[in-house]
Amino acid sequence: MPAAHTTHPQLAGWWQDTMIREGRLPMTLAFASLLLTFLITRTITRLIRAGRGPFRNLDSGGVHIHHVVPGIVLALIGGFVGVGSGEYLVGRAVAGVLLGIGAGLVLDEFGMIVHLADVYWSEQGRISIEATVLTIAAVGLAASGFVPFDAKPEGDSVDDRVVWVIVLLLDLAMAAVTFAKGKVATGVIGVFIPIVNIVAAIRLARPGSPWARRRYRDRPRKLRRAQARAARHDARWGPVRRRFEDTIAGSLIPTPPAPTPPGEARRRVTVTGTRHTWTRRAADPN
Repeated sequence: MPAAHTTHPQLAGWWQDTMIREGRLPMTLAFASLLLTFLITRTITRLIRAGRGPFRNLDSGGVHIHHVVPGIVLALIGGFVGVGSGEYLVGRAVAGVLLGIGAGLVLDEFGMIVHLADVYWSEQGRISIEATVLTIAAVGLAASGFVPFDAKPEGDSVDDRVVWVIVLLLDLAMAAVTFAKGKVATGVIGVFIPIVNIVAAIRLARPGSPWARRRYRDRPRKLRRAQARAARHDARWGPVRRRFEDTIAGSLIPTPPAPTPPGEARRRVTVTGTRHTWTRRAADPN
């Protein structure tokens, strides 16, 4: 009993100090909503794809409504509610939930937005998984208190402010170098944890990145080192990432062939004098 009495005040104090006073509650709710929405959405789409469960695609007037559509609407509502809530914690919390749900729906079909095509179950659609996982990691870091460029001047003197500006510019420069070296995921995480960008900026660039194309063009030895390092990295972590993506999103499933339109049939035609055949559509005699 004494332990329980001690635990509850500690929990209440943590909630009041961390979630309320520091204002982390809206971001925490956005993080939880984003994570749960993505997991639930992927589960439902996999069930629909497999033809299991009560879920079906949503159509309106013969047009398939992708879940990116309600996602955009919810994200817009959440953004405007957040802007209009001011310092009201309840309004910001509601905005966080709406924004998290909307972002989860939008990011789940991020590949379709990039390619302007229905690539959800194709290899190109895996960019949706990468973008969502990266966003969840970034929002999770923000909810944990890792605010980008959160350093503040230690004093009010001119020297303190100059040092603060220099540190901020260095953080921005390291982030820019990391992105230029083709390390997008590392660069995003490094925005919240600057030491990550410092290490990534010092190391070799990814082959094909803007940095490598410009800086390694006349340095073939360095380019070969970058290629060898990237090959080792991809050989080690590529299968791990693939299994992780398959666990979340499901393995790629070949799209079933479109049904033959009414009034048409398939038949094989052999070209005389050759060994080749092709399949063409012909009108159904019936």
